Amino acid sequence: MITETAPAKINLTLHVTGQRSDGYHLLDSLVVFADIGDQITASPASGLSLRVDGPFAAGLEGDDNLVLQAARFLGPQRKARITLTKNLPVASGIGGGSADAAAALRALSRLWDVPLPQDVAALGADVPACVHGKPLRLQGIGDRISPLPTLPALDILLVNPGVSVSTPAIFKALTQKAHPPMPEVLPDWPDAANFAGWLARQRNDLAAPAMQLAPEIDAVLHRLRASNCLFAGMSGSGATCFALFLPDGYSAKAAQAQIAAETPDWWAAAGKVN
Repeated sequence: MITETAPAKINLTLHVTGQRSDGYHLLDSLVVFADIGDQITASPASGLSLRVDGPFAAGLEGDDNLVLQAARFLGPQRKARITLTKNLPVASGIGGGSADAAAALRALSRLWDVPLPQDVAALGADVPACVHGKPLRLQGIGDRISPLPTLPALDILLVNPGVSVSTPAIFKALTQKAHPPMPEVLPDWPDAANFAGWLARQRNDLAAPAMQLAPEIDAVLHRLRASNCLFAGMSGSGATCFALFLPDGYSAKAAQAQIAAETPDWWAAAGKVN
């Protein structure tokens, strides 16, 4: 049996810099991954099957699941028994489906002893970044990936208020489509506080339209910013938000425990930035 994790993908920044004539939006985003995520297991079998379990498994066992699409993409005639343990909320701005597809590709590549394909963007714009799985700068429509140097060590808290948001609806609600990108040359960040200060001068251009459609996001951000974190923001198109903490192994978990006690209907998970 082969096991691969599917770590949450967090957009620490998300600058929308334009829109192409075919409707695709142009982005400039700093992306990291957390040791919080789903899990894929794969083992030999006489057919290709997918079983989904975990707290967010409901409704995901259909034939259109990206995990099955990834399996057919990698080996159209190959067989495997795949289990997806779904720990991340669905449609929540942290790349869950794309991360699952990337983890399935990695697991099945090992199981079948075949190389990973180069054209994984055919499975979705976020899949190449999730296959990379390390801090990166994502530009264009997600097709331009630049690895980042080692970032300062950080703990992270992810919080979702239990609402799903439509990414197409949020992009549609974004009236201005051409915003400035991040600096062409990113700075060196000597420590976590310096990095957090730089993030505070950047943006997520989808945050305002997302909060219009899901006001709960504003409540999450307000709560996170009161948690003595270094920086808090919304990931992707929401509704999951994040808070960054010094890597003391305590502060993020303490904030998670307090949020869980005060708002038990929210999903909250603490971990480390990979």
